Amino acid sequence: MNNILVTGGCGFIGANFIRYVFEETDFSGRIINVDKLTYAGNPESLADLAEKFGDRYVLVREDIVDRGAMGRAMDDHAVDAIAHFAAESHVDRSIVSPDDFVQTNIIGTFVLLQLARERADRIGLFHHVSTDEVFGSLGETGLFMEDTPYQPNSPYSASKASSDHLARAYHHTYGLPVTMSNCSNNYGPYQFPEKLIPLMILNALEGKPLPVYGDGKNVRDWLYVTDHCAAIWTIMQQGQKGRTYNVGGRNEMQNIRVVEVICDLLDELAGPLAGKASRRALITYVKDRPGHDRRYAIDCTRIEQELGWTPAESFETGIRKTIQWYLDNPVWIDHVRSGTYQSWIDSHYGG
Repeated sequence: MNNILVTGGCGFIGANFIRYVFEETDFSGRIINVDKLTYAGNPESLADLAEKFGDRYVLVREDIVDRGAMGRAMDDHAVDAIAHFAAESHVDRSIVSPDDFVQTNIIGTFVLLQLARERADRIGLFHHVSTDEVFGSLGETGLFMEDTPYQPNSPYSASKASSDHLARAYHHTYGLPVTMSNCSNNYGPYQFPEKLIPLMILNALEGKPLPVYGDGKNVRDWLYVTDHCAAIWTIMQQGQKGRTYNVGGRNEMQNIRVVEVICDLLDELAGPLAGKASRRALITYVKDRPGHDRRYAIDCTRIEQELGWTPAESFETGIRKTIQWYLDNPVWIDHVRSGTYQSWIDSHYGG
């Protein structure tokens, strides 16, 4: 792999992946980051890379649905591998406006697969990044395995399930060298504040209500984003073509407990709020969202045993690092929350 096309590289996981590859591996090639730069795509998350790595890092503002633009990006930069992160990913937004999810997650993935197929003489790997939400909801026991039947329950998870099936089909039908991964809930630096953990951190810092859906007892397995990036890189280096690997953090926790941990750590690291003994007093239960899956949990035995990857962070160590990062990066947070980073995008890449 000399020229890797990373789609959605200005998003949360994509940006952390690009940083990981440049800063934590011996990769000596180029990364071409293709991102539409929608509301959750923030190039400020990678603004220092051009200075550090020169022309080894390229940012191209394009939509993965645009077949012509994607073909040019692959050809102009002699792309020989693809890491496909680009996706609309927020469940609540998919419930209100599913159209964007169908376009980006299904049609966009189809466009990339077809273009890769047409360049099969050059592109040696297409890695497709997906989610555990495609499997639906678990009961109180059990784990999602790689062969767990799909049962998506939201427009978001249904669109990701569709893209998974396309990627798998292109391998089996056309011989495209595809690897796939399904991950549990990610958290860490550079995450857009609509997701649970950054939303709770930022609201708690400002003394705002901390909205928790339903009874707060929905369970998720939490995966520190750098651990996820290390897993993806391991799969891209060593994974068997046509094979899917589940990536989890082995950190199951109820949502309410996640929020309580955040409150307690912020009381410790940032000091208590005036007039409140604990930030836990900010917790507010709100009406549950439609189709809210009760429990997700990943069995990541395959990637551990076959490829030797294991998560380095426990939830306790990862959430402390995450909170400290948000405390240390107020400028990034201010730009994201105010929307001023969009002005930066427009000035550098056009409106």
